[in-house]
Amino acid sequence: MTAHQQHPALPRTVLIATGATAATLAVTAPAPEAPTAEAAGTAPVAAAAVCTLTKEMTEGPYYLDGQLVRADISEDKTGFPLELTLTVVDDDTRAPLGNALVEIWHADALGEYSGFVGNNGHNEPDYGTFLRGGVLTNSSGVATITTVYPGWYRGRCIHIHVKVHTDVTLTSDGSFEGGQELGGAASGLLTLTALGSSPSAGYAGTLTLGVEQS
Repeated sequence: MTAHQQHPALPRTVLIATGATAATLAVTAPAPEAPTAEAAGTAPVAAAAVCTLTKEMTEGPYYLDGQLVRADISEDKTGFPLELTLTVVDDDTRAPLGNALVEIWHADALGEYSGFVGNNGHNEPDYGTFLRGGVLTNSSGVATITTVYPGWYRGRCIHIHVKVHTDVTLTSDGSFEGGQELGGAASGLLTLTALGSSPSAGYAGTLTLGVEQS
């Protein structure tokens, strides 16, 4: 893939790290267009394009159970908009996996995680929910989540954590329970597409996640 010029205000890569099975998504320079759910269809995905999640990875110190099922996790956090399109496929067949819950969490601009504010040296309101949550994939295996560009903290590059769950039950309080966690990866490359001529217009990020179902 040919790298396109990225705005100098943003780093060239961002990692996505996953949960109890965990993956780290890295952001590359913006590409010309972000794929849509309609374009994805149900065709198998090429092996080289997939970040495979495995069951041996650990989720890291900042995971919280019982997060909200919602398409927008930004809450009142300021930052460049980031529209994530994450496609879940079977790692063996590359067939899209519908009705899987894709859960993400990441640090804010100060490098703090909700539920753990103060661990990285800053004070701010903390109700344990900002920049956390997940959505169910559609029949094409696509989950779309709105957030803001993630921050970082000392010793780690910019990254987003992601978990994939299947067979979850949605609860009356807007969360989920049960199901099976399908795994994580050491790292994955998240491709960014600029949504306008300046960073304030935001970015679209795409990645395909391969999960092991057996």
